[in-house]
Amino acid sequence: MLVQGGPWALSVISLVLLLWQELSAIDVPLDSKIQQDLKQPPTIMKQSLKDYIVDPRDNIIIECEAKGNPVPTFSWRRNGKFFNVGKDPRVTMRKRSGTLEISFRSGGRPEDYEGEYQCFASNDFGTALTNKILLRVSKSPLWPKEVLEPVVVGEGSPLVLACNPPPGLPPPLTFWMDSAMMPITQDKRVSMGLNGDLYFSNVLAKDSHTDYSCNARFLFTHTIQQKNPFTLKVQTSRKVAETTPNFLSPTGTDSSRMVMRGEKLKLECIASGVPTPSIKWFKKGGDLNQKVKLDNFNKTLRIDSVSEEDAGEYMCMANNQIGSIRHSIYVQVKAAPYWLDQPSNLVLAPDENGRLVCRANGNPKPHIQWLVNGGPIDSNSSLPNPSRTVAGDTIMFRSVQIGSSAVYQCNASNDHGYLLANAFISILDMAPRMLGPKNQLIKVIENNRTFLDCPYFGSPLPELRWFKNGQGSGLDGGHYRVYINGTLEIKRARAEDQGTYTCVASNILGKEENQVRLEVKEPTRIVRAPEHQSAIRGTMARFDCRVKSDLTLPITVTWLKDDKPLSLGSRLKKDEDSLSIPNVHEGDEGTYTCTVKTEIDQDTASARLTVSEDASLSSVLPTDRPDSPTDLELSDAKERNIRLTWIHGDDHNSPVTLFVVQFEEDRWESGKWQNLSSYPGDFNTVILELSPFVNYQFRVIAVNSVGQSLPSLPSQRYQTSGAPPDVIPRGLKGWGTKKNNMEISWEPLLDTERNGPNLHYSVWWRRKDTGEEWSNVTTVGAKHIVHDTETYVPYEIKLRAVNDFGPGGESNIIIGYSGEDKPTAPPTDLRVSKIDSTKVNVHWTPVDPSTVLGEFKEYRVYYWREGSMVKGLRVNKEKKTKGFYSTVAQPTGILTDLQPYSHYRIYMVVANNRYEGPPSNHVEFRTKEGVPEAPKFFKIIQRSTDVIHLEWDKPLEPNGILIGYKLNYQTVNGSRVGLMQMQSFLPNVTTYTLRLPERAIRYKFYLAALTQVGAGEVYAEESPHFTNEAYSKDQVDIATQGWFIGLMCAIALIILILLIVCFIKRSRGGKYPVREKKDLPLDAVDQKGEDGSFDYHDEDNKPLQGSQNSLDGGVKESDDSLVDYGEGGDGQFNEDGSFIGQYTVKKDKDETEGNESSEATSPVNAIYSLA
Repeated sequence: MLVQGGPWALSVISLVLLLWQELSAIDVPLDSKIQQDLKQPPTIMKQSLKDYIVDPRDNIIIECEAKGNPVPTFSWRRNGKFFNVGKDPRVTMRKRSGTLEISFRSGGRPEDYEGEYQCFASNDFGTALTNKILLRVSKSPLWPKEVLEPVVVGEGSPLVLACNPPPGLPPPLTFWMDSAMMPITQDKRVSMGLNGDLYFSNVLAKDSHTDYSCNARFLFTHTIQQKNPFTLKVQTSRKVAETTPNFLSPTGTDSSRMVMRGEKLKLECIASGVPTPSIKWFKKGGDLNQKVKLDNFNKTLRIDSVSEEDAGEYMCMANNQIGSIRHSIYVQVKAAPYWLDQPSNLVLAPDENGRLVCRANGNPKPHIQWLVNGGPIDSNSSLPNPSRTVAGDTIMFRSVQIGSSAVYQCNASNDHGYLLANAFISILDMAPRMLGPKNQLIKVIENNRTFLDCPYFGSPLPELRWFKNGQGSGLDGGHYRVYINGTLEIKRARAEDQGTYTCVASNILGKEENQVRLEVKEPTRIVRAPEHQSAIRGTMARFDCRVKSDLTLPITVTWLKDDKPLSLGSRLKKDEDSLSIPNVHEGDEGTYTCTVKTEIDQDTASARLTVSEDASLSSVLPTDRPDSPTDLELSDAKERNIRLTWIHGDDHNSPVTLFVVQFEEDRWESGKWQNLSSYPGDFNTVILELSPFVNYQFRVIAVNSVGQSLPSLPSQRYQTSGAPPDVIPRGLKGWGTKKNNMEISWEPLLDTERNGPNLHYSVWWRRKDTGEEWSNVTTVGAKHIVHDTETYVPYEIKLRAVNDFGPGGESNIIIGYSGEDKPTAPPTDLRVSKIDSTKVNVHWTPVDPSTVLGEFKEYRVYYWREGSMVKGLRVNKEKKTKGFYSTVAQPTGILTDLQPYSHYRIYMVVANNRYEGPPSNHVEFRTKEGVPEAPKFFKIIQRSTDVIHLEWDKPLEPNGILIGYKLNYQTVNGSRVGLMQMQSFLPNVTTYTLRLPERAIRYKFYLAALTQVGAGEVYAEESPHFTNEAYSKDQVDIATQGWFIGLMCAIALIILILLIVCFIKRSRGGKYPVREKKDLPLDAVDQKGEDGSFDYHDEDNKPLQGSQNSLDGGVKESDDSLVDYGEGGDGQFNEDGSFIGQYTVKKDKDETEGNESSEATSPVNAIYSLA
């Protein structure tokens, strides 16, 4: 609602907006206690899509989730009227939620619940609304039954095979396939149009087929319906006449299209003619821009995300060698409302000011309407609200009071859609609260920087002050620094800083305090470190590690060898100050590290152990560390250098390779020896370069391959004269720590670089490019803070060091900047284009550089996966970021690594080095279908020697709608492979059985899942080796076994003996008795005679040599059988190959015991008799 007074009032309001000194809204911490007591109006957290299409096979779920304190209550409107959820038995509302669930288990039709729904979430402080949710039920009607007559056309004629898919919700995707479920090959001559029809620019004889079938895929119900196939008969002719191009789609000379901003634009031109025409595209008044893509063999012009500049006249031209034809398409771009500045929640303290801004754009320009708690803002109260002023897209609040909390809705609408945003204003008064732990103990090492935290909150924002030991004024400045979040920094902790620190937060509602106890500890140092040494094998090695630490801190000393924990067994011994390694050997060589730890610091030192051969096994003389150099003498003293001379000590059979000269001075760090320089091992006199104003004394250490000597005795002292500093302080920089200051800092000079007493620093600064005079300050510290600066402005800075002997040289002028603030403007017109399966182009309108309020770092995109378009697939909604550094007028970036066939949401902020700005409009998009991942698993099971069974499961990420699987396989034999064979399967088939033509054949299989885009990642497996090889192994290995060889030898020996005995008996003639035996169990493989006896027959059914003829003149076969030599026909052999069992003669049932056989004597009995 506009205030009364006409244009004059609007001018006043505009002036107020320009001069508005707005206090920052309160950032409420996420502390659980604060959140529990914080009273806030409702906030919608989750809601269903505006255009909500549901599957009729499932229950209907309409989402409405909100938070607030007190917990909100929920109500619904359907088609603009109150919807009584309790009266409908099929409708339930989830607990502590407004989400509706409509169940059809007990009957009912989903179509009865179609309509427009809106959810209201209310508590004592206001009411928030969802969008109006248009609920519609998905429809996938069957293809109408029809009888398609064969299509007869002459060769060279154009042809259109109509698809006319059944209308569905949402509309189906169409594609053409043949009876083998293979796509119809499309090219410049044959292609599918945007309406699904199959266009032939000219028909050829090879086009004659009986299985042109149009398929409709309904995405929501995951079903594919197939139209009855067309039969195409082409009447051939000797010569096909050439014809000029003519448009099959669209018709006429011109047409028009209206498209919405951000949507995909597709323009199509398909022409007939012989030869096949080629298609070219033009845009009147300019060239086609980079956004334009040409698909379908140049027949389709595509712009993935349309913007206003894409409007205009597009022309397509079809031409062949006979002629050409043109068609004009007039494209008009409209836009549903989109956010430029979406209102956000506002938490204010009493008497504070604030404002809600709602800015949107569109074509036509949207109308902005404000609501409060779901009702028009002007009808909410009969009396005007003096603290609230509505001016178009802005509501200003001045001196707000308790009870003014409410939820405001901004509705931006035009002919093509609307946007609805909720933003609450919450008036919060709260006494100060401490958020950190009470009476915390902090331990810090002396001379280290430390931070004492005191997180707090209150409304109005409390003032915080620090005190030490409960006395004195507040701590800030000098040795201390207080941050805006309440943290106290002690720049260099000293022993006198130990004590109890109290932080006090206060506002008009009260005060609260907390205490932090600080203990300052001595540093932990290794005062005698291990040294490199060489030990003879079998001797003892010892590494020192003497430690000095704070007596109140327990220490832990550990040893590492080659950066791995050293196992201390019975041989290695560790005492308080050293590690001993007796009887060293080559395995003990390595680098040994002593690590000393306390709870707050640590120190380490390392040395290397080298093990050499025993002196008794080597001609090398024993070696040791060298003796210390002696007789140090100073001479040739000058202002900045002096000569040092010494005498070499004994090198103990290992030449000295290095001399290290150390110094100690008694002014800054008395008693501390430091390395000055090093020289080759054959030197004994050197010139030492010195610093001014230092009282030196020197010592020398000799180093050989075994280790280093003890330090020599120190030389006499030498005092250099003073001088101005000759070193310019390093690391000069200027950077703001607050939005209205600049901290100038540098690295302090080393003690040996002071060159004289009373060192201090002169610092100059001035605004860059303003011509103002230099400001100057002198300080003994290593930084200076310039206060009351403007936000992020450049300064020129220079510095020099000064002592009592004069000033040093000036540094180069560097550019520093004052502090940064939060960027005030969001990127606008965020949009996407060229949506692919895994990437998308991002475009936006950049912010005015002056609104960044700091050094521009990047445009930062926040994006996350809202869901997958594959039904039932759960996704990870983790929010990710990607930065784009771009300063061009029309920036663009590519967002990669997206998941195909998914629903994404993004927004963008601009960021400087410290802060992010407000978010841009949110953009939702859906990635295209991609190729699937590999199947979840792929198993090869060989259940028999001639069959392989394959099993697999669908991919974890199908990246689209699976249309089947493709299995390629080929035989493998070492490096040789056979021809590739292929099998295709429907998406519900996950098994396949392959019969092997030969048992020893092995296969390699390649399995991939398919979507419309193509084949996905291949899962390759090879049939297992052991299955086929097991049988051949059994056949081969048995012949190499010892027991088998022995058995075969024994059998051969027995047969040989039997043959010898048979020949002997045959030459003698006569009969021999046969031992009688009781009937034995009959073996199933013996042949039974008519009289009940069982006869032995050799393999070729011929009589054995020496068998007797029967009375009728036939040959009488021997009754002897190897089966008869054992019980039940199971002839057995001992382990040594000897035969087990006794020879028995079979009898007829009528024979009685005691009758002797008239047959020849048994060969076995003959063996017994010979024995």
